[in-house]
Amino acid sequence: MTESTEVHQPAPSSAERPLRVAIIGHAFMGVAHTHAWRTAPRFFPMAAPPELALLVGRDEARTRAAAERLEIAEIETDWRRAVEREDIDVVDICTPGNTHAEIALAALAAGKHVLCEKPLANSVAEAEAMTAAAERAAARGVRAFCGFSYRRTPALALAKRFVEEGRLGEIRHVRAQYLQDWLSDADTPLNWRLEKDKAGSGALGDIGAHSVDAAQWVSGQRIEGVSAMLHTFVETRPLAGTAQGLGGSAEAGAPRGPVTVDDAAAFTARFDGGAIGVFEATRFAQGRRNANRLEINGSSGSIAFDFESMNTLEYFDARDDQAAQGFRTIQVTDAVHPYTDHWWPVGHGLGYGDLFVHQVADVVAALQADTAAHPDFAEALTVQRVLHAVEASARNASRYTSVDRPDSQD
Repeated sequence: MTESTEVHQPAPSSAERPLRVAIIGHAFMGVAHTHAWRTAPRFFPMAAPPELALLVGRDEARTRAAAERLEIAEIETDWRRAVEREDIDVVDICTPGNTHAEIALAALAAGKHVLCEKPLANSVAEAEAMTAAAERAAARGVRAFCGFSYRRTPALALAKRFVEEGRLGEIRHVRAQYLQDWLSDADTPLNWRLEKDKAGSGALGDIGAHSVDAAQWVSGQRIEGVSAMLHTFVETRPLAGTAQGLGGSAEAGAPRGPVTVDDAAAFTARFDGGAIGVFEATRFAQGRRNANRLEINGSSGSIAFDFESMNTLEYFDARDDQAAQGFRTIQVTDAVHPYTDHWWPVGHGLGYGDLFVHQVADVVAALQADTAAHPDFAEALTVQRVLHAVEASARNASRYTSVDRPDSQD
């Protein structure tokens, strides 16, 4: 992997010319991001609403069909040409993890702002190179964001606000689960998410990364060490079938290929602020469609969040009168809550796609105000280091492993 030495200034953007965006990839995440770029200016004030200028995909016929469906006028089949175009301001990377580093490095060198899906890369080395490039680019006014979209859930953002306000007191426990079931059928066809050379890892990086980011972000503490195990329940899967959502159905008699990533991850963690954590990520939890959960217990109270009830937050205040103590359910749809003042009347909830709308609103606000990006590549790098430490611990019989020194034997 090499980085271009040619350095460009960021393309000009102003109220007279909207931010022009190139979307790289047109599958699940590409569609979600496209929806967000188009919807955000209808709800959030923007001096210059973004413009979806270009869709990039490897196959011309499929990319053209996607562009017609998504109403994007131009396509490219080589992301390099998109990065080189003078009229592109933002490169939005929605491709598998093995492509993130090369695209992001080239885009930053070309003076393009970058929004990159999570996890940031497939290795710590790639993530470090991307972070260093982002730091150099920031000195020229070029911003780089990582798409940890669950941060934009109003209820989770409210949980972070409660921690910052001291409502939970000293943080003692962090408990995070991300439970899905779309791989429970052993005949679900093989796809790129099950191939290590493309995805980097399985449930660990695909959904566990969200848990790590949310836990660190909400608690305000960093994970400093882990003890982990990874497991693959189904070691081969059909090579042919029909895709449906994240999974699909196999063709009868189709040959099978190897699964080279974890199906499930479980680890305990120590945080640098004194808290201890328990994490679980799996795509084999029958009946759990997208149970992204976070509970934090402090000396003065607790919060509990589950994305399957994404418009609510459970909050316990230990300072309440004992006769009235108990978890209360906060409906996070009021104008005083994060993001919600731009949407519907109180009680009219939001959905999954709206997280990406919030992400675009935050990205555009940062770019137009020329302020720091969050989460930036440096924050995403901390997650990558935790994922690496988890894998190192699992290889070493679950031995406690330092995030900063994962290859040492603590």
